[in-house]
Amino acid sequence: MSKSLDNKSLIGKSLNQLSLYYMINSDFEKSNTHSQEAIVFFKAINDQRGIADAKYNIGSINYKTNNYHEGLIYLKEALRIYKKYDDFESQSKVEKAIGTVYEYIGDRSNAFSSYKSAVRNARKVKNLNLESNVFNNLSGLLLKRQKPSVAMKMIEHAITIKKQTGDTRGLAFAVYGRGKIHLKQGGFKNAEIDFLDAIDKHNKVVEIMGASMAYNKLGKLYYKFNQLDKAIKIVKEGLKLSTSYNIAMTKIKGYHLLYLIFKEQSNINKSFKYLELYLKEKETIMNTHTQQVMENYNLINKMNVLESEALLQKERQKIIEKKSKDELKAVKLKQEFLSVISHEIRTPLNAITIIVSILEDQVHGESKSLIRSLQFASDNLINIVNNVLDFTKLDSKKTALDLDNRNFNEFSTKIVNLHLNVAKIKGLALVLNNDIPKDRNYLLDQTKLSQILSNLIGNAIKFTDKGQITFSLKLIKEDSKFDTIQVSVKDTGEGITEADISEIFLSFSQIKPVMTRKQGGTGLGLAIVKKLIKLHGSNIQVKSKIQEGSEFYFNLKLEKASKIVHIENKPTYPQLKNKNVLLAEDTIMNAILIKKVLSKWGVTTEHVTNGKLAVEYAQKKKYDFILMDLHMPELNGIDATRIIRNTKNTNTHTPIFAITADVMTSQNSETSILFNKVLWKPLEIDKLYTALAEKTTPSNSETLET
Repeated sequence: MSKSLDNKSLIGKSLNQLSLYYMINSDFEKSNTHSQEAIVFFKAINDQRGIADAKYNIGSINYKTNNYHEGLIYLKEALRIYKKYDDFESQSKVEKAIGTVYEYIGDRSNAFSSYKSAVRNARKVKNLNLESNVFNNLSGLLLKRQKPSVAMKMIEHAITIKKQTGDTRGLAFAVYGRGKIHLKQGGFKNAEIDFLDAIDKHNKVVEIMGASMAYNKLGKLYYKFNQLDKAIKIVKEGLKLSTSYNIAMTKIKGYHLLYLIFKEQSNINKSFKYLELYLKEKETIMNTHTQQVMENYNLINKMNVLESEALLQKERQKIIEKKSKDELKAVKLKQEFLSVISHEIRTPLNAITIIVSILEDQVHGESKSLIRSLQFASDNLINIVNNVLDFTKLDSKKTALDLDNRNFNEFSTKIVNLHLNVAKIKGLALVLNNDIPKDRNYLLDQTKLSQILSNLIGNAIKFTDKGQITFSLKLIKEDSKFDTIQVSVKDTGEGITEADISEIFLSFSQIKPVMTRKQGGTGLGLAIVKKLIKLHGSNIQVKSKIQEGSEFYFNLKLEKASKIVHIENKPTYPQLKNKNVLLAEDTIMNAILIKKVLSKWGVTTEHVTNGKLAVEYAQKKKYDFILMDLHMPELNGIDATRIIRNTKNTNTHTPIFAITADVMTSQNSETSILFNKVLWKPLEIDKLYTALAEKTTPSNSETLET
């Protein structure tokens, strides 16, 4: 009828409603098609709210089919438009969906914030149904936080509202939520009643996904209480719906549950059948193309943990001075805690770094500048994290120089360019005085030397309001094998008193009080600089005059190296084409991104989520490389690699690379024997490529890229 009237607004609205209908009935392909069509009509008449409605539908389809990141992008865009029009009802609806996505990817803090905002907006428009929908989700989140009694009060409130409003579909989900709480508390009968009731209600309103979820939970209940025949029957009912409508989220859970049930019954054939189906479905999910990075990933919350850890480090300094056995044991415990913290922070940083790298080649125009801003923000965060975490690694003597052949002129120019824009913003000149021959190469640790120079130049810019920063490199001694270079960073800033010079290299030291100083920072930069320069066999010196400026300088003895040829902007990666990799990584998001990078190089990847599976795969098939995360469930990466190296299999001599976010891991004697190289998270794409390429024998038509 709308088309006969040629009314684009009505056509778009009709398509959106039809999309919503198909989504509820779990026909996601038709749902997506109609929403995409709706956007075309709404764009033609510049109906922003219509576009937002369609994007909400598309976002919901994406996260329900496990494409969480793309779903989040559409939902965030819809929310932006709704906020523009003060559409609080739609905001509540979208915020609930965004909270669900965050919950799926394990970001409970952002999920909780989204849910709370959804409740506030629902109350603004007095929409009880929306409010109770969010309470349903909040109860599930509280259950995961081990607060079943609070979760029960919330879900009972949601059920009461649903009964008042007559929302059968919403009531079915709420009853299902109450059943989950009963299951958690061990209440078999009450849980069974709720799950059966939820199934009945979902079937009446043809809510396919809700019904399949309830079947799975009921099957889990029967499995938990050892009613295995009932469990099989119920789970298979749910699988009929999941497979008919291709609902991956419930399908994978159903396969896994049947695998466990048949395993319990010692039915090896059927158990293996469903395990294969489970793994195949999981692999399909992991191959989903992640196109965009989530906005505002939960890194700010993790930085709060770092602040707490900084206080622990101060305590650690006191403990070391006392030298007592019990106190030294406490130091070890805190170092282990830092190890965990470093892993938890670097893992999401790794995802952001890789996604930015992937997107850089795919976006243009304004989007390019957004990607660069995101890269700058993530780099800044990485520097702060490194300052806190690397300090502990240096302090525990678990680090060494990783020397590589580098052109010193190119290296120093890159360092200056890195800080040039920040200096310009403050109206400062950043000058490089370099008398090292431009073609001179040395064996140097680029990462650690970059950290030294970036801290010194960054501090100079930070504490200088006018004038210039001079970065000088002077060749003061040379022979056939070594050069000695004096490195200096001089500023025209506020200067440092003699009393403060003795303090600035201490851990966590800040000259000015935290509440009054203009400049930020952890107070670890110069402490790290001092330790890194000492690692190079040198000492840092300071000259300073108040209101005239400061100069930090040190000597660096470097071994000369032969000139290398760089191949810039290599368009393809023939060195790795048709290679196959076994990737052991328990964080799905990181695995997806690493696979995407490897596929760009023509590499085929098989993924496993723990060390035990990595050992099993390595015994069955020959791989060109193995990428092994160190922190994994079932069996960690070190133990898994030890088994692969020391047992008879086709991968005993396969190059194995450790991938870790753990700052306390080092290239010690054992890791150097087990692994060909340790690659740190956040992963640097160039280093990953170089590591793999170095272990590849090039064909006659190919040469190894240096």
